[in-house]
Amino acid sequence: MEKLIQAKPEYSLASLVKYFLKLGTWGFGGPVALVGYMHRDLVENKGWLTEEEYKEGLALAQLAPGPLAAQLGIYIGFVHYRFLGATLAGLAFVLPSFFMVVLLGMAYQLYGGLAWMQAVFYGVGAAVIGIIGMSAYKLTIKSISKFEWTAIKAKWLLWLFYIAAILITVITEQEQILLFVGCGLFYMVMKAPPAWMKKPVVAPAGLLAGIGFWRYDDKTLWNIAWFFVKAGTFVFGSGLAIVPFLHGGVVKDFGWLNEHQFVDAVAVAMITPGPVVITVGFIGYLVAGFPGACIAALATFLPCYLFTVALAPSFKKIAKNSSIKAFVDGITASVIGALVGSVIVIAMRSIVDVPTGIIALAAVLALLYFKKMQEPYIIGAAAVIGLILKTL
Repeated sequence: MEKLIQAKPEYSLASLVKYFLKLGTWGFGGPVALVGYMHRDLVENKGWLTEEEYKEGLALAQLAPGPLAAQLGIYIGFVHYRFLGATLAGLAFVLPSFFMVVLLGMAYQLYGGLAWMQAVFYGVGAAVIGIIGMSAYKLTIKSISKFEWTAIKAKWLLWLFYIAAILITVITEQEQILLFVGCGLFYMVMKAPPAWMKKPVVAPAGLLAGIGFWRYDDKTLWNIAWFFVKAGTFVFGSGLAIVPFLHGGVVKDFGWLNEHQFVDAVAVAMITPGPVVITVGFIGYLVAGFPGACIAALATFLPCYLFTVALAPSFKKIAKNSSIKAFVDGITASVIGALVGSVIVIAMRSIVDVPTGIIALAAVLALLYFKKMQEPYIIGAAAVIGLILKTL
């Protein structure tokens, strides 16, 4: 990136931070909608970024691990204001939704055992399954290929990774990080082996209290930190890609939450603005109070921040590296497969009767046939339906 900093930006750092505070507070619709808002507001309307700068940021957000919208926001802060801009833009974007999920965590701790709250999440949990399922479908056709024979034939190896990840996730019911890395490395070797692999040279040194506000123990906090750092390092493209990681660790390995609490946590992320990945704050709060929420959020977003500020200065050169592209393609195919597998696993426990099945199907149909329908409206409708069904 020859010139990442212009001599005179047309906006102040304070204006940029104010914009991301607003977007983090009112930006509903998921990662695709959020990156669309950034283009509309900052490129088309305000002219703070050029089309080229925006496209470079979007490409970096898709190529490197990290939740798409948050990573693009961090990159935009970096463009003209370097590390300070990246830090403040990222914090401004994430903090509003973080505080919202912490408040919802307090309410959940207080009222989660009450019948009316359980009735609300009875409908919400089913709708979440439909929404995640639809998102998994969209990610599949966008990141691997459309469901057409010629396209599948051309990308057969990625489809093999995808199907293998689905099966392994359903069978083991937990995330398989080694599988993802293995798929990435194998696809890189097959499609675009790096130069050092083609020469007989020595290999490189390395490869890439009532509300539980302050209830925690040190060991749990360390476990939270390490687990969420791993999760944040393997989120490619969409925040929902983190679901299989979280489900395997939070429910299966550590037993921090049960199945219904986990679905509720995903639902909370969908009814709040900002990045979907902020569900980690809600989960951290339920596990270890406010310290757990802070550490879970920091650990998840830290890899995203570090990747962005490390890659941004030389991204033009990195983006042209076919080996890196192939590595990311391989990982992405297996991660999306794992997301589909997680949807199946969670659905088997959340779709418990005919009404929940109908709610999940209705959520899918709403997203299919009402293009402008946003997830919070679907979640709200499902909450009302659940309340009605359980109180009749």
